[in-house]
Amino acid sequence: ARSVASSRVRRRGTPLRIVSRGRIAMTLWTLTQSALLAANGVAVLNEARFLHPRGLSVYAIREGAVSASSLRGQVIGVINAVSYLRMPLVVLNSIVIFVKLVFG
Repeated sequence: ARSVASSRVRRRGTPLRIVSRGRIAMTLWTLTQSALLAANGVAVLNEARFLHPRGLSVYAIREGAVSASSLRGQVIGVINAVSYLRMPLVVLNSIVIFVKLVFG
């Protein structure tokens, strides 16, 4: 009995393999798009309105409220670093949009 989602294909001399039908595969391209989407989400966070009231701004480290070596300090550092990547993110987003338009 064959399943609609996947079928087992076996020919003489070939190993057994699973053929996926109708499923979305997790590829390097989709992982790259996911990372780009997450970087976009972090890059648009406003420091004055969103990060500072929650204690996630660089000022929390400068004031000594958060240690730079703690997990929270490391997250603050990553958020601060991504904010400098706004122009490269625009370029990467343009490339992804172009590839999606051309190749679907």
